[in-house]
Amino acid sequence: MRVVLSGGGTGGHIYPALAVARQCEEIDPDAEFLYIGGQRGLESKLVPQEKIPFEAIDITGFRRSLSVENIKTIMRFFKGVRRSKALLKKFKPDIVIGTGGYVCGPVVYAASKLGIPSIIHEQNAIPGLTNAFLSRYVDTVAVSFEGSEGAFPKAKNVLYTGNPRATTVRLANRDRGFATIGVPMNSSVVLVVGGSRGAKAINDAMITMVPQLSELKDVHFVYVTGESYYEQTLDSIRNQIGSLPNHLHVLPYIHNMPEVLACTSLIVNRAGASFLAEITSLGIPSILIPSPNVTNNHQEANARTLEKAGASVMITEKELSGPALFQSIAEIMKDEARRSRMAELASALGKPDSADILVKEMERLAHKR
Repeated sequence: MRVVLSGGGTGGHIYPALAVARQCEEIDPDAEFLYIGGQRGLESKLVPQEKIPFEAIDITGFRRSLSVENIKTIMRFFKGVRRSKALLKKFKPDIVIGTGGYVCGPVVYAASKLGIPSIIHEQNAIPGLTNAFLSRYVDTVAVSFEGSEGAFPKAKNVLYTGNPRATTVRLANRDRGFATIGVPMNSSVVLVVGGSRGAKAINDAMITMVPQLSELKDVHFVYVTGESYYEQTLDSIRNQIGSLPNHLHVLPYIHNMPEVLACTSLIVNRAGASFLAEITSLGIPSILIPSPNVTNNHQEANARTLEKAGASVMITEKELSGPALFQSIAEIMKDEARRSRMAELASALGKPDSADILVKEMERLAHKR
């Protein structure tokens, strides 16, 4: 099968596409890929590292307010469609899949106009502008959250697949996770992370609650600050307590996150869809602090889905403080029965076979052509 992948801007759009590619390779070792992404997006760095051929188009997203820049965006869109058509005609894919971000717009739209089977995958509980637009043109819309199918009333076919990133983490090695963060095997680990770039509000809360951490004996706290916040976070912590105690581990970034997640007892994090797919696949209890700086406030909708199911506690950024965060952590870590129940409920939401479901739908559409 020849597959064109498109998705970009953030890891939340890129990693699901890469998960689909790896699942395709498992099913069909002869599968061939072309990834079409943005010139300036994170995908231009991540995809070539995965040894997948990459082509770039110049595209930007729409601004929600009236702006002259939107006129330029429309012009870039049609220019992107022309370039996408040329790339698609040259590569001759059996299927095109878009996993979100405005770069998918011209690529998937071009595929539909060329009669190439196409899928879009929506990671969030509330669809983005690009996927809402594309839903009327594609053959299938795949959704991550059960019950969100109704968000695409103009789609030909909507399929609940979960998020393919869940498949990537299902076999993660927890022993390597413990080794990565340097804690004894089978320790209790609270992982606090603000996303790949970090989050100031979460880091500020982390710093404030540091003096209280010793109250939770035998619990290791792992703070992933994001590289831009690392030095200042370390300095702030040292100014409060001096040298770091053995139970506190401060890291700028974790490259093998699935393995670290596999050894995590409780996670504090934003509510990006791909990350939620990972923690539900592994059955990890969570405290979610949705970013307020995202389109349609979709992270809060994501977080409320887990909270409603009993798998998570949500704290809005307005409510966030060091004492409030530590209290929530302490309540969960001191109550083993509650934590176990949250883990079971998180696991019930997980779709570890998500990538397999999605690839089978890709094969079905490709064979219908």
